[in-house]
Amino acid sequence: MNRQDTDIQETLKAEGNLPRHVAIIMDGNGRWAQERGLPRSNGHRAAREVVRDVVRACGELEIDILTLFAFGTENWKRPWTEVLSLMQLLRNASLEELPELQEKRVRLISTGNMDRLPKQARNALMLAISRTAGNTGLTLNLSLNYDGRSDILQAVRKIAAEVEQGNLRSNQIGHDVFSRALYTENLPDPDLLIRTSGEVRLSNFMLWQCAYSELWFTSVLWPDFRREHLYEGVRSFQSRERRFGQTSAQIRADQPADNRNRLLKNVGFSAV
Repeated sequence: MNRQDTDIQETLKAEGNLPRHVAIIMDGNGRWAQERGLPRSNGHRAAREVVRDVVRACGELEIDILTLFAFGTENWKRPWTEVLSLMQLLRNASLEELPELQEKRVRLISTGNMDRLPKQARNALMLAISRTAGNTGLTLNLSLNYDGRSDILQAVRKIAAEVEQGNLRSNQIGHDVFSRALYTENLPDPDLLIRTSGEVRLSNFMLWQCAYSELWFTSVLWPDFRREHLYEGVRSFQSRERRFGQTSAQIRADQPADNRNRLLKNVGFSAV
């Protein structure tokens, strides 16, 4: 990390109000490769170095959680050669990146339905998850075989089963109960959602969790994304006022932190 990079990070930290949880929809790998006359799989391989550097940058910024939308359920519709390349990349990265994850104290987790992943990729991923379980630095959450609607549906089924078994009454179902039934369970909702490649939509990603996330879009294709773009997104987040239904005047008022946190909790949000 060079001096300029260090200065930028120190400035961002001094500003305060860093996002606790950053989520990224990593988009544009295929287009990046096609623009260069390369197979789409080359774009996915080029993206691996970007992931590595963004993970490093988030750790250096002392961000708590980084979620990467790595593979959506709709991605199974892509040509099988591309899907196979992605699964091989997942397997290789899970094993080859493990030493640095350990060195940087990164805790690896995954959200989504892991059952459909090929055995070798799933085993390599679960090995990395188990080896890093005790790490206390950045939590790196890979969103795999995931989509927001299916996440909500599986949560509904899980809660319905609890009601049928008599373990839960319908009037006990609130925001907290529902959030814990999602794949993300105990993770706080993303504060900042970044999407690359110029697309301006959620694409069925964390529909419940991103209800109050700050959204930041960039036209940069993911293989061209650099930590400077991450810093730009963080700066944008720091410049925004998160009101959660309140007025600007209420936010600016000298409201005791405990009272504000209690208010947010009462309406179903986590304190920020």
